[in-house]
Amino acid sequence: MAEEQQRRILVAVDEGEESMYALSWCLKNLAFQNSKDTLLLLYVKPPRVTYSAFDGTGYLFSSDITATMERYSQQVADCVLEKAKKLCNNIENVETRVENGDPRDVICQMVQKLGADVLVMGSHGYGLIKRAFLGSVSNHCAQNVKCPVLIVKKPKPTTGET
Repeated sequence: MAEEQQRRILVAVDEGEESMYALSWCLKNLAFQNSKDTLLLLYVKPPRVTYSAFDGTGYLFSSDITATMERYSQQVADCVLEKAKKLCNNIENVETRVENGDPRDVICQMVQKLGADVLVMGSHGYGLIKRAFLGSVSNHCAQNVKCPVLIVKKPKPTTGET
């Protein structure tokens, strides 16, 4: 009998319900608890906003404010990954990663760097207008990575559900 194939499944997670739904779907349908698969959870911190040394009133930004903003960003990343890891409690091989930058570019780079066999991500379901202004991270990744991409859409609630 052939040795069980080991896959590297990269799941992009963020603060949205859509990415946690995609992770849950992946755990039910793609990554099985007794397999040798490695689940890679990736959180991408958005690029830091570049401020001028002075705020709008002419006062100098302190390094304390910048440090506080960075700490908050890291706390958000830690919380998202902790929530994601709790969902993965039956999976033996789970790795987490936090990167900085534009999610479109970073996810594509990390797929290649980490040798992912498949990329799983949620779809925010932006409409045509929002997608035109914000761009679609999932669409960009589907067009640019060299492995299969699984985009999981969260079902819309039916009438009467919240």
